[in-house]
Amino acid sequence: MTDRTARAARNKENSLAAFLMKKAEFDTLLAELTQASADHFGADPEEVLWGEAAWLSDATAKLKDIADQHFHRGEYAC
Repeated sequence: MTDRTARAARNKENSLAAFLMKKAEFDTLLAELTQASADHFGADPEEVLWGEAAWLSDATAKLKDIADQHFHRGEYAC
């Protein structure tokens, strides 16, 4: 195995390790958000005020941007 081939193999291994670490972090965050959503993000459904609605609107916009990037929608369309 040449030095260049060995570096390429290490790079591939390191890339995969970094990807899997970030994926685990991402999955943890999704699980936390899913649980928080099931609990209405701590808001009492009978007493929701505009602050909670505004926060959820902002959070939804951020998640939509992430989904649009991944699925190449909207401004990220190819």
